[in-house]
Amino acid sequence: MQPSIQQTIEQCTRDSHAGAISFGAVVGALMAVGVESYHADYRRASTNYYMPTGAVHSVPLDTAGIDVPRPFDAAALQEAIRGAQRGEVKYPEFQRRSIAAGCVGYIVWIAGKHVSYFGHKGETHVEPFPAAKA
Repeated sequence: MQPSIQQTIEQCTRDSHAGAISFGAVVGALMAVGVESYHADYRRASTNYYMPTGAVHSVPLDTAGIDVPRPFDAAALQEAIRGAQRGEVKYPEFQRRSIAAGCVGYIVWIAGKHVSYFGHKGETHVEPFPAAKA
């Protein structure tokens, strides 16, 4: 993977984790450098960014030692998502709320324009990107 792509990924990660940029801005920047998808794994405390070539770049996620509750509360997760979509919830708060809702991680499918969220037992919630909704 080219160093400039890695730098963009790492800058997006820093800015997002600081609550300085929106999800849409992150997706736009990653799309511009060719990132196909990324997987935020709360239990492993890392985010993996995938390129169409098969290249992967991993960045630590500040969730080490956090216990994700067992029940998957899709309604609470959706409320966190809606807050983020309205610009009221930045990533640090979104992360806290999604973990509290029993979410163990998610995959952002940039090419597919949706996010898949997962619970401990394989529960899923699929959220289309706002512009992708019918």
